[in-house]
Amino acid sequence: MSETIFYAKLSLPADFSTDEIVQKAIACEDAGADALLVAMNESSTASHEAAIEQIRQICLAADLPVCVYGCIHRLEDVKKYLYTGAASVLFREDVSGDMIVYPEACSRFGKEKCVLMKEGVFAVNEGESPVVQDALDSTPDFYALKKQAEEEGKTVRRFTSAMSFDQLHPDKNGLIPAIVQDYKTGEVLMLAYMNEEAFNQTIATGKMTYFSRNRQSLWVKGETSGHFQYVKELRIDCDEDTILAKVRQVGAACHTGNRSCFYRTLASRGEEHVNPLTVLEEVYDTICDRKVNPKEGSYTNYLFDKGIDKILKKCGEEATEIVIAAKNPDPQETVYEMSDFLYHMMVLMAEKKISWTDLTRELANRH
Repeated sequence: MSETIFYAKLSLPADFSTDEIVQKAIACEDAGADALLVAMNESSTASHEAAIEQIRQICLAADLPVCVYGCIHRLEDVKKYLYTGAASVLFREDVSGDMIVYPEACSRFGKEKCVLMKEGVFAVNEGESPVVQDALDSTPDFYALKKQAEEEGKTVRRFTSAMSFDQLHPDKNGLIPAIVQDYKTGEVLMLAYMNEEAFNQTIATGKMTYFSRNRQSLWVKGETSGHFQYVKELRIDCDEDTILAKVRQVGAACHTGNRSCFYRTLASRGEEHVNPLTVLEEVYDTICDRKVNPKEGSYTNYLFDKGIDKILKKCGEEATEIVIAAKNPDPQETVYEMSDFLYHMMVLMAEKKISWTDLTRELANRH
């Protein structure tokens, strides 16, 4: 049986600001959409470029696959769509311009990124039965649509649990603690409690729902603040009495405004913590700060002052140093040269306003 996939359709350019378009995309994710379908309409070059930037912002903000189609005149158009972070570009079999570009696009980017729509019907993966809902003016209730589809005997994509709550081991009050963690960085965000109703609602809606011991009632994280937690994965410990929730956190997890509730140190040996992503982000942040707040004698500021050509020259030189070092038996020399290259690459990133999020998202799309 084919799986029914629900797509929220956004047509661009539209008479909305980028912030409004992004909020519409996030609302579709919140409402249970499986993916976003962006239709690019013919417009002026300036409007088209603005719409491409809107797609990029959508891809950054919404944690859903984005599929783009329309206005494909050359390979450069496909490249621009994919460079926004879109999961795929759709080619229409009945549009001659699409079919001229399609073979070259498949060769350049792969067939998994270039999807052929036959007779106006598309499925990104074989065995899919797509349902497209226009979401530009109003946001469809995809959870209700999925429930209806299930009642009709269709297979839908929704969050499920391998165990029911009565198979777990809550405390004497019927509560089980849930440790909440950022699904990308592994940062521990907070701890709260679930009862059976909160657990079932979390599974049904895909948003973390808890039981407040003070108020003796359910609460959806983000219900008042907008700082929702979208569930990516739920794990259970060996004793089946503690849940580990991996989530996409919107905004701050803590009511104080801090990203994590665990923002204060009680005790520490002062040992160095080397989280690779954290180190790279800290170095990058320092480089960006130098650009905004120059420091006398700073080599970083020297590079910024000399401009893009000097930065590119240094990146090229350091890349060559890696090649030379790698020919030597001592791996430490290669480590040193790679570190030099990474530093200069981050200077280039800051100059071009490219973040580690941009790079890691692009790498994730290549899995």
